[in-house]
Amino acid sequence: MRYEGNIYRPPSEAYSLIVQVTIGCAHNACTFCSMFKDKQFRVRKPAEVFEDLAWARAQYSRVGRIFLADGDALVLSNNKLLAILEEIERLFPECERVTVYGSPQDVLRKTPAELRELREAGAGIVYIGAESGSDAVLAAVKKGATAAELREAIQRLEAAGIAASVTFISGLGGHALSREHAVESARLITEANPSYAALLTLILEPDAPMYADLKSGQFTYLSPEEVARETLLLLENARPEGPCVFRSNHASNYVPLRGTLPGDTARLMADLEHALDAGAFKSDHFRML
Repeated sequence: MRYEGNIYRPPSEAYSLIVQVTIGCAHNACTFCSMFKDKQFRVRKPAEVFEDLAWARAQYSRVGRIFLADGDALVLSNNKLLAILEEIERLFPECERVTVYGSPQDVLRKTPAELRELREAGAGIVYIGAESGSDAVLAAVKKGATAAELREAIQRLEAAGIAASVTFISGLGGHALSREHAVESARLITEANPSYAALLTLILEPDAPMYADLKSGQFTYLSPEEVARETLLLLENARPEGPCVFRSNHASNYVPLRGTLPGDTARLMADLEHALDAGAFKSDHFRML
């Protein structure tokens, strides 16, 4: 398999075949992110993608899942995506699902009929980095989308039968916007009702534009206790119709949480309260992206 640069994928795609159909991220302006800062965005030639798929077919007897990288493969036109999905179906009839990263802009550029076409061709999950439901936080980190656009994009995916897996970042609003970040993120989960919602906890790497603010003291991390209280506030206010699979068990998180909203909300909050009472937080030495 030919890969350009570092490869990033959602934790749940750890055992998936990863195929780059784009290089980098079409937006690539988020100030908290360092993932694709070393790449110039471009779309790979279809022939290259098909060659990689054929190579993988020759190597593996069974491929159950395929993740189309890089940052937002959903940016491709439906014609290009459908050609790739058709080739996957031809070469890997055993493949259970195909997944991609997608921005809200990518989703909103597609019609409901186009989204249904992708679902019928095998697209199962679109991973959306919402990061926050707060317009103030989204603007501050140059996400390039509003909470209303995120809500509409998630709802469109779900209506088309494609599961939306939506990620939020604990601590992204800093101290000043922590409460708004939690409450408005909970509102987004409630109103958009995604199939999956996940929390990471902010870690800034040197290539991220926000890192300079961290070093200068203009921005400071929340403490583990403050992150836990922010998460409690989110869980208290998140009321999706559900079931919404909730995860906060990324390597960056201080307290691992697994459950389904709204049914497990009380238990998840109790787990966090216990961590606060016992001071049971993962050491920063063991946290990573």
